[in-house]
Amino acid sequence: MKNALTILIIALLMLLAASGCGNLSMQKARIASPADTESLLVNQAGYLPEAPKVALIRDEAAAFEIIDAVSGRKVFAATAGEARYWELSGDTVRAADFSELTRPGTYRLCLEGTERCSAPFSIGDDVYREITRASVKSFYLNRSGQEITEGYGAKWARPAGHPDTVVIVHPSAASAERPAGTVISSPGGWYDAGDYNKYVVNSSITNWTLLLFYQLYPDYCRTLDLNIPESGNDIADLVDELLYNLRWYLTMQDPYDGGVYHKLTTKAFSGFVMPHEATETRYVVQKSTAAALDFAAVTAMAYRVFADDPSEELRNLAITCLEASDRAMSWAEAHPAMIYMQPADISTGAYGDNNLYDELFWARAERALAKETAPEAGFLKGIKAVDPSWNQSATLGLISLALSESAAFTELREASKSLIIEYANELVEKSASSPYHISLDRFAWGSNSDVANQALIKIIAMRLTNNTKYMPSLQADVNWLLGTNPTGYCFVTGFGTLSPMNIHHRPSGADGVPEPVPGFLAGGPNTVVMNDCQPPVQRSAFPARSYTDSECSYSTNEIAINWNAPLVFVLGAMDNMLP
Repeated sequence: MKNALTILIIALLMLLAASGCGNLSMQKARIASPADTESLLVNQAGYLPEAPKVALIRDEAAAFEIIDAVSGRKVFAATAGEARYWELSGDTVRAADFSELTRPGTYRLCLEGTERCSAPFSIGDDVYREITRASVKSFYLNRSGQEITEGYGAKWARPAGHPDTVVIVHPSAASAERPAGTVISSPGGWYDAGDYNKYVVNSSITNWTLLLFYQLYPDYCRTLDLNIPESGNDIADLVDELLYNLRWYLTMQDPYDGGVYHKLTTKAFSGFVMPHEATETRYVVQKSTAAALDFAAVTAMAYRVFADDPSEELRNLAITCLEASDRAMSWAEAHPAMIYMQPADISTGAYGDNNLYDELFWARAERALAKETAPEAGFLKGIKAVDPSWNQSATLGLISLALSESAAFTELREASKSLIIEYANELVEKSASSPYHISLDRFAWGSNSDVANQALIKIIAMRLTNNTKYMPSLQADVNWLLGTNPTGYCFVTGFGTLSPMNIHHRPSGADGVPEPVPGFLAGGPNTVVMNDCQPPVQRSAFPARSYTDSECSYSTNEIAINWNAPLVFVLGAMDNMLP
């Protein structure tokens, strides 16, 4: 009996020892295992400690574990939800909720009992700090007319290109005071996208979004040290960066009549060369009502945001902006239907828009707020909130009105708030029915910017209502952009385990640096153009998955300033969202 008991004890000890070795072996294997970005979809940047935390499992297995990425030890285990098919991505996913895990650290999600693990992700108070800084710094790295030195640009340093001190007035933009061939100066600004041109319409929503961010989060903006040449002055670095574009923007107004040129461009897109090597003649092309109205709106908002700023420089600039707004609005009222028409010898981005009702509303709203004079009754007739974009700007005016604290706008403020909140609630309902938990249900060119702008609207609604019900849906939008999407990509360059390396961006493609300029949001999946690469690159027929990390794919892998602006807003708001 004694011998039998001894044998049993020895056997149990051996079993425990074997089990321990097995656990240790599994832990080591999981630490070293390659990231499964195909089946295990996580936010590759990370999650705030108290935020909702939902990953997606694209596999039949449901049981999952969260492990410490350093030790391999299991810290959480649960079962994912039911499998849900999404017709827009052609796949089935399960929601893996680990919101209960709040301890800061670096983790991986693994399928129970296997070595299949996700990309690493962090939980912590600062998970969005560096990616926010990079998303703002990308504007600096895309400056026109300025050398990027190694001290500020590191490996992405480059010579200056496009000084734009000698710009020709195109025949389409000619006037009596500035006939065709007149030489003007229009320096500064950011390159618009993957090309080297500068467009007023697209700069407008970009400027507005960054102005709004500074309006709502001025103290946070002052904490963002971007290491740019202007760092250390009495203006927040984010605003300094905005000013580099805003000051160029002001040069696009004809000082004689107040009209605004639609764009500054070469006649055709340049090749994939560095900025200083692209030396084709530059032109200002046609004045348009859309450009004038957008300009009037943005400069009116700039006046309102900067009028009482601690910086004397910004207060003085505010006065200049309001005067420019007045002149642009007068021109637009005298030319209410000057639709941009691409000249025969110009083939760069058109940014054409035949419907100016939303631009007119936006301009009138911003100017009314700047002058503290409420518009007439019925001002909101026919206006509704939609996803904002360069050619859908009414929502920008609604947001500005909804955030007004002026007693003169009480009625308009409440009505605008209702429209914003109604749309935000609609977005939340859509996300609840989506297997990927996002609100987007159509994939246009630049689909990632639509996700970012929907997240922006949810942030505004959360601010207007002081209700956190929008947070899970907002977090899902952020998750999508940072890896929890059908492609498995973290769509911000330079971040995550799987990140775009071959963006459609001329400096990134021509500088000889393997990594692209960091902090850019890639356009994202869609099926609008399937043959942008020649020969064609294989892409999914499902719009939510139709993406390729190829330089030639301008329809899915280009970058743009108006896509990065809501990214800055959303990531910065998340970084500022600590309890």
